[in-house]
Amino acid sequence: MRALIQRVTEAAVRVDGDVIGATGPGLLILICAMEGDAPDAPARMAAKIAKLRIFKDDAGKMNRSLLDTGGSALIVSQFTLAGDTSRGNRPGFSTAARPDAGRAAYLRFINAVQALGIPTATGAFGADMAVSLTNDGPVTLWIDL
Repeated sequence: MRALIQRVTEAAVRVDGDVIGATGPGLLILICAMEGDAPDAPARMAAKIAKLRIFKDDAGKMNRSLLDTGGSALIVSQFTLAGDTSRGNRPGFSTAARPDAGRAAYLRFINAVQALGIPTATGAFGADMAVSLTNDGPVTLWIDL
């Protein structure tokens, strides 16, 4: 499983111009299920992200997690995170999980984040989405499991 996370002051996802998910301070999580992911990958990724100490403490150091801050998450499926550009200029996506497996892993990831008590909003799996955000910091991290 692969994720790109961004610490945000706000983020939203739109489909056909309508906001279908939004968050205030917290994280925008772009998530991709990969071919061959272990069944527990969504739960492990959720736990890893929830505990990452990337929010400022009172001294201004990145020492607090999403769980510590009580922030929320906007979770968006993003199969293009599996893009391979090593052989030319057109990315290949053969390492991304197939759509059925990807959808199931995406839903398990959402459920795992919610089970940790983190308020969540989501995009629409497989939809053509417009994502907007205000990156805080900026803080952006790439995570592979």
